[in-house]
Amino acid sequence: MLERGEVRIGFLVYAGVDQLDVTGPFEVLSKLPGARCGLYAPEGGQVRDLAGLVLTADAAISEAPQLDVLVVPGGPGQEDLMEAVDVLGWLRHQAAGASLVLSVCTGALLLGAAGLLDGRCATTHWSVRHLLPAFGATPVDQRVVEDRSLISAAGVTSGIDGAFLVVQRLWGDEVAQAIQLSIEYAPEPRFDAGIPDAAPAAIVERVRRSAADITARREASAWRHAKSQEV
Repeated sequence: MLERGEVRIGFLVYAGVDQLDVTGPFEVLSKLPGARCGLYAPEGGQVRDLAGLVLTADAAISEAPQLDVLVVPGGPGQEDLMEAVDVLGWLRHQAAGASLVLSVCTGALLLGAAGLLDGRCATTHWSVRHLLPAFGATPVDQRVVEDRSLISAAGVTSGIDGAFLVVQRLWGDEVAQAIQLSIEYAPEPRFDAGIPDAAPAAIVERVRRSAADITARREASAWRHAKSQEV
């Protein structure tokens, strides 16, 4: 646990990010006593999420202070950063000084590209969980996985669950429960189709087809990374 006081929490944002990967954890973590939250983009300014929502960064990543908690979201734009030397270097630098790192969805692949998953257990979106070994990680089929200072959350909405684990680790059960009650986080999904094992097979196949192009790109970059590590 951190000592009571200011907690610097930073969220990486970029063009093509999935805003819920950012705003879900933000809703939880911004309520942490002492929280000082900031959005940091590769070059600062405004970025559009995958559906066109505009997010305004507080600063460029180069201007970010050392963070206590680093949040790395996913989204289609993640693939464009897999070989961005400045972003990957920033992730390594921040992770080295942070108390906790939270990845959401395919944000885990960015951490992998930065060399931060090697020897760790982790999860990510179900469609690309099989790529984690390319980054030296052990894939775990769970909604949230904790391995030392790394907390990884599976797809999109699981970032909220991962954020609650961050709160629990930093300030304990009572603070986490108070935040949960304040936002009335008590999901009652109408359909039991949130994971492949529960969804109808036809729906799983439809979602796989809709994501085929970006999945192929992610597979290519993951295997490129794996081969580069063999040299």
